[in-house]
Amino acid sequence: MIGRLLEKNGLKVAVLSQPRHQDPEDFRRFGRPRLFFGITSGNLDSICSNYTGNARVRQKDVYSPFGNPYFGRQRQRQNRRRPDRACIRYTQLAKEAYKDAIVVLGGIEASLRRFTHYDYQQEALRSSILTDSKADILVYGMGERAILEIAKRLLLGKDLFGIKGTCIPLSDKKATKLVKAKTAVVLPPFEKIVKEPALFLEAELIVDRHSRSFSTVPVLQRQKANWVLQEPPQAPLSAKELDELYSLPFMRLAHPRYPDVPASRMIRNSVTIIRGCPGNCSFCAINRHQGTQVYWRSIDSIIKELETIKDTPAFDGVITDLGGPTANLFGATCALNPNESNGIGKGICKRHDCLYPTPCKNLRIDEDAFLELLKEVKKIKGIKRIFISSGLRMELLLRTPRLCREIFENHMPGRIKIAPEHTEDEVLELMHKPTGKLLEEFLLFTRSLGLKGKKRPRFSAYFISAHPGCGAEHMKRACEKIKRFALDRIEVQDFTATPGTISTAMYVSGLHRDRLCPIFVPKKRGERKEQRNIIMGCAK
Repeated sequence: MIGRLLEKNGLKVAVLSQPRHQDPEDFRRFGRPRLFFGITSGNLDSICSNYTGNARVRQKDVYSPFGNPYFGRQRQRQNRRRPDRACIRYTQLAKEAYKDAIVVLGGIEASLRRFTHYDYQQEALRSSILTDSKADILVYGMGERAILEIAKRLLLGKDLFGIKGTCIPLSDKKATKLVKAKTAVVLPPFEKIVKEPALFLEAELIVDRHSRSFSTVPVLQRQKANWVLQEPPQAPLSAKELDELYSLPFMRLAHPRYPDVPASRMIRNSVTIIRGCPGNCSFCAINRHQGTQVYWRSIDSIIKELETIKDTPAFDGVITDLGGPTANLFGATCALNPNESNGIGKGICKRHDCLYPTPCKNLRIDEDAFLELLKEVKKIKGIKRIFISSGLRMELLLRTPRLCREIFENHMPGRIKIAPEHTEDEVLELMHKPTGKLLEEFLLFTRSLGLKGKKRPRFSAYFISAHPGCGAEHMKRACEKIKRFALDRIEVQDFTATPGTISTAMYVSGLHRDRLCPIFVPKKRGERKEQRNIIMGCAK
């Protein structure tokens, strides 16, 4: 997407997908870039891609040809398609290939690792990926505005200081001036965090509040050798800009060199309709990357993309998803932002925590907007079925009974995905999720809808085991309730201490996110396995 955007703005873009990382030869394939190497680990953090939550090596990678994470058949670490901490390794190789080349980091790995972070594969705290990689600048978030500004400045021979939505390395001298002038938020430094893990939670909470408030104040953190300066965030795209971005001439196919990429099959006939989520779940990194502001595409733009999909040769008549982080926030606005025509914007609210513990009184859910979208897309000839496969917030479906009925009767892909995550209030509080009563209330409501054709709502419910603060007794009580609720299917994920989340900060510090008191953290493999076995037992 970034490549097409740069191309639209008159630049030539070469894409080097999954380069060999044993030496810099692949990085010389297209010659020295006139402006910069743009480096990302891909659609996943490379450690999450390469290892399970229990740090076991994954033998499948849906973003690689045929799902094979290795070059060829030799299953050796040095032969993996995606190196560990890919942004660091790729930057090293780019600099080896062309010593004076500018390197711009971006994507999910860069966003989540821009400050001091925890690496679950190494079981250690690491300093910023920007300073570890020695890249020139890091773009955090979705990045469209920032990357265009970087390109513009490099074309004009200007420096890269002060670009919104970026982080840059700073020397002690420059950082000290900002600290003395009190013009930046200063996080606890890396060296102190390593010695006092409680400071890690403090730093993560500061970054979380700062991000949600859309603060225009820069953020500073001392790393091992120098500092990282985070500039204020870039403004989200307007509806018009978002529509234009999705109208670019994408091929919607994997490159001919890689004929079968499993992830491509999964999303080939799906359409993104919305960005952002103000739920702020403790274990979720959306806040750090897409942000809490909700903004969406116009119905006309979505229909145009559906028309394009419909006309592709291999289309089977089924749209697998109209969605995003939280599909049923499409059309949502905030009463405090009367001038915002698209989404939950800056306004005067500094919390942007719209769903916890219950939906905010200022959150305006536009049930008619989503219903209108579904009505219009059903008119497209050549499309037989349209499913909503993205996760749906249960508390919002309870407030939109007409939309709930429409989805269940006409857009249910076998099972509707819901994410209660747990049933016990002590754990749900730590997850920053509504109380356990919500799941029971939601199931009673949906099962009493009286759907046409006597359809029975079917759910695929997602739960997390071994979350910080969760013990075996919590899982036993959850199992009892799951059996009582008679859920059709459950999916269980062991908690993974991914970078950039409050849950990971609780995992490292052993402290409650709100009360800052000690909590139990199941870290030992036996403890984690016990919890998983308990909840999986209720699915038999």
